Amino acid sequence: MNEDIDIQPILTWLKERQASYPVTVEEVGINELRGWRVDSSSGNITHESGKFFSIIGVKVTGAADREVPSWSQPMLKQEEVGISGVLVQTKGGITRYLFYAKFEPGNIDKVQISPALQVSEGNLSQAHKGKRPRLAEYFDGTKGRLIASVAGVEDGGRFYHKVNRSILVEVDESEEVPITEDYIWLTLPQIKKLLRVDRVVNSLARNVCALL
Repeated sequence: MNEDIDIQPILTWLKERQASYPVTVEEVGINELRGWRVDSSSGNITHESGKFFSIIGVKVTGAADREVPSWSQPMLKQEEVGISGVLVQTKGGITRYLFYAKFEPGNIDKVQISPALQVSEGNLSQAHKGKRPRLAEYFDGTKGRLIASVAGVEDGGRFYHKVNRSILVEVDESEEVPITEDYIWLTLPQIKKLLRVDRVVNSLARNVCALL
């Protein structure tokens, strides 16, 4: 089978990434979380840095075309714009797109195929006191050529005014992008096939794929 179309090696690679990721995730009480606090008056949950996201409450009235016209619910609020970026490179006449095997604590299979860069402004500014994300220089205007940058609103049933920006950046054929074995270059036919496989491509990567 043509290697530019076959996705079996990609699925094998993803399973290897999932099996080798050394992490344990368990449910705990909000009061056990380090750095997070519950406001005694509002009940809102926030991070002590003021960054990342918070959990707030909203009241809805006048929604005449919904199942009920009014209700209240908790929602995730994050004022920072998230960035979901994919690199594009053409070599030997074949165009490929760079993705990443990223762990998120809510993933069923630990690791999913994600954008090459998936961060918030807080991550980029290192509010978490961690490392600057790999490949950030391609999405801050330092390197590469911008192809597309589109802001989209996340699921409005769970997120309050949450915006993520999907970005495509082209790199020159001669450039060696500094990646690890957790990154993978995919052709468009491979991407289309992977999008039809359960729990393989995460939601933010799917958003970026809409730009391809």
